[in-house]
Parts: sequence; C-alpha cells; structure tokens
Amino acid sequence: MPSLIDLRRRIRSVRNTQHFTKAMKMVSAARLRRAQARVLAARPYATIFGQVLANVAAAVAGDERLGMHPLLAQRPERRILLVLLTADRGLAGAFNTNLIKASQQFLEKHSGVTVELETIGRKGRDFHRKRQAGIVAEYTGISQRMEYAQAAAIAREIAGRFERAEIDAVYLLYNEFKSLLAARLTVRRLLPVAVAEQGRRIDYIYEQPPAELLRRLLPRYAEIEIYQAMLESAAAEHAARMTAMDQATTNAGEMIASLTLYMNRVRQASITKEIIEVVSGAGAQ
Repeated sequence: MPSLIDLRRRIRSVRNTQHFTKAMKMVSAARLRRAQARVLAARPYATIFGQVLANVAAAVAGDERLGMHPLLAQRPERRILLVLLTADRGLAGAFNTNLIKASQQFLEKHSGVTVELETIGRKGRDFHRKRQAGIVAEYTGISQRMEYAQAAAIAREIAGRFERAEIDAVYLLYNEFKSLLAARLTVRRLLPVAVAEQGRRIDYIYEQPPAELLRRLLPRYAEIEIYQAMLESAAAEHAARMTAMDQATTNAGEMIASLTLYMNRVRQASITKEIIEVVSGAGAQ
C-alpha cells in the first residue's frame, strides 16, 4: 500500500500536468480561431480560381498549345512525389498518427514505382527519416508563420521538377479541416493539373489570348493548392490539439478525484489503526 506522502506527491504531479494541459488547450483555442478564419477566407478564392482555370482551359480546348504546357503533361506514373503535411509537435491526438499511416499505405500501394517524399512538418520527417525513406526535401516551422510566400516557393520547386520530367505526378497528403471534432484525411493529385474536372463552363470576354492566360494561371494554381493545404492542415492540427488537451484535462481531474478518495481511505485506515493501538495499549495496562 502506498504511503500518504507518495499519494500526495502523485496528486501534486497530476495537478501540475492538468495545469499544463489546460494552458495548452487555451493556447490551441486561440490559435484555432485565427486558423479557422484564414481557412474560411481562403476557400472561396481557391474554389473560384479552380473554376476560372477550368473555363479558360475550355476556351482553348481546341488549341494545340494547351497540351503543350508542361504542367498539363500526362505521363505514366513511374516517379511520384508525395508531399506529406504533418505537425511540428505532438500532443494532438491521432492527428500525426493518421497521416503517417496513410503515407505508409500510399507507399505500399505504389510499391512498384519510385515514390519520393517531401515533408512539411517535423513529425512526418522524423518518422520516415528513421526508416530511410526517400525524402528529397523537408520543411519545418512553417506552421508557426504560415505565409503565402513559403507555399509559393515550395510550389515553384515542385513545378520545376515536374516540368523537367524528373517526376511524373505529385500528390498532397494532409488533414482537411471540417469542424472542431472532425478532420478529413485527404489525398489529392496536384500535378499534372486536371483542369477538365473543375467548375462549370462560363464564356469570358478575353483581352489577351486565352492560351497565354492559361499559361500564367497554371503555376499560380499549384501555389494556391499547396497554400490551401497548409492552411487546412494548420487548422486541423489546432483543433485536434485543443480536443486532446481538453480530454487530458478532464482525465487528470478524474484521476485527482480518484487518488484523493484513495488517499483519504488510507489516512482513515491509518488513524483507525493508531486508535486501535492506543486502546489496546490502555487495555493491556
């Protein structure tokens, strides 16, 4: 049976942990509000941009220059680049675990071809680095700043490799923010761009050739898709961490109550034992 001192130490330790998890919950809640606002503000722009891109592509569907654009080149997927977006820190429930499992499934599914990894976030990088996966680029600390310039730089690097035919397809793997309690694991093909699958046909009045406009829109599309994925991942991460810390705080409170009850029983038993010893000693005299 543990002593009263051991029980008090354990209760103090659990209470300190509860203070820590409660503080982390409050921090994640504040960050979640900002991240959610950015996601909701960016979604309409990304959706409309995809529709505009599809309409411009439809306007030049009969132009041979459409098929000549390198970001639209359809090739057999022999060399694939998987962009994995995870968090830089843990304590977010199953947020990172689900992403890592999905990346392993992706690698197993495409075991017959060459798959390279580009990780955004420390957790995904550390996991695959230990297993000596083919990581060609890694980015950490991006979720703390989340700037469009960072997404644009990553997109330009990926698009350049695709244009040079170093890779045949690019996929994004991330958690899409749905609500405070739910996130959807998403695997999306980024390149080659599938413009025919987006939007509904609208005829525009063009001041410049549609083919030239399409040539300028395609690189920007890759930048927006990566930036949107980063925003979705950041919001989902804060929501997962807030939920996990809230549950941890509740569990810590229940453990404190249970330990306190057990400590009181131990103390009561100790007092009862001392009384019995005193009474027995008095009776013996």
